[in-house]
Amino acid sequence: MEIRNVQSEDYYILSPLIDEWWGGRQMSAKVPKLFFDHFHDSSFIIEEKGQIIGFLIGFMSQSNNEEAYIHFAGVHPEYRKKNVGKNLYEAFYQSASESNRSVVKAVTSPVNKASIAYHKQLGFRVKDGDKVVDGVTVTADYDGPGKDRVLFEKEICRHTSKSH
Repeated sequence: MEIRNVQSEDYYILSPLIDEWWGGRQMSAKVPKLFFDHFHDSSFIIEEKGQIIGFLIGFMSQSNNEEAYIHFAGVHPEYRKKNVGKNLYEAFYQSASESNRSVVKAVTSPVNKASIAYHKQLGFRVKDGDKVVDGVTVTADYDGPGKDRVLFEKEICRHTSKSH
């Protein structure tokens, strides 16, 4: 497996795969081309034998210089539980650390039990919200009316040999 940064043209390969990887759920609209055009340095693709088997779209916060944010990550269904996601997250942590960030954040829907469990397994903590859904604390209306979200946060070590 090889990890590399995303490129603009990767959008045209990945966009049709996203809904397929999510079992037909309409998810590709959550990853518009602008992420592939503007976040090369902090977004990654993992390939095996030239085939994309996973990706992570992330960026460094423009509003808080302590934070980095993972916007979307996905792994081909046949490659799940093979450390593809973990390797992508570690590449992002490295990028965030080199950008002198100490906190990585992510968000998911409370119905996405697999994502909640996965983020907890990776050491993210669920931030306190204002209500509980199915035993998980959520922030009500985070993404608009009726769109409650689970907010995650993980502290990482800063890279000390690179100054900004």
